Amino acid sequence: MRGVRPGQGRGVSQPRPVSPDDPAPTSERGATITPYRDGPLIVRGDFRLLDQDGNEIDPGRETIALCRCGKSGIKPFCDGSHKRAGFSAPSAPSRPRPAARILREARGDDDPGTDTA
Repeated sequence: MRGVRPGQGRGVSQPRPVSPDDPAPTSERGATITPYRDGPLIVRGDFRLLDQDGNEIDPGRETIALCRCGKSGIKPFCDGSHKRAGFSAPSAPSRPRPAARILREARGDDDPGTDTA
């Protein structure tokens, strides 16, 4: 069954449960996620898209556009609504986020002396 493609509003695939034991897709090149200025996140390569309950969503293709503006009628995919909504966001963060700080935040640890990265 094919999923909804970016810009396509027909036919949503039915989610299927994914077990933690299911192997993640493997690929030599992996996946890349590119935030487009004032637009969606473009995901390319080998990836799995899951809903919050762990059900796999079939994207129907290797390259997809994910909504960042919240206005899409086919969420989580982009349908171009960001243009009409006047969505504005940069392609890159306005300031760098060092890996050590990201790890600290993920652990909930505010003590910089515990960094292992």
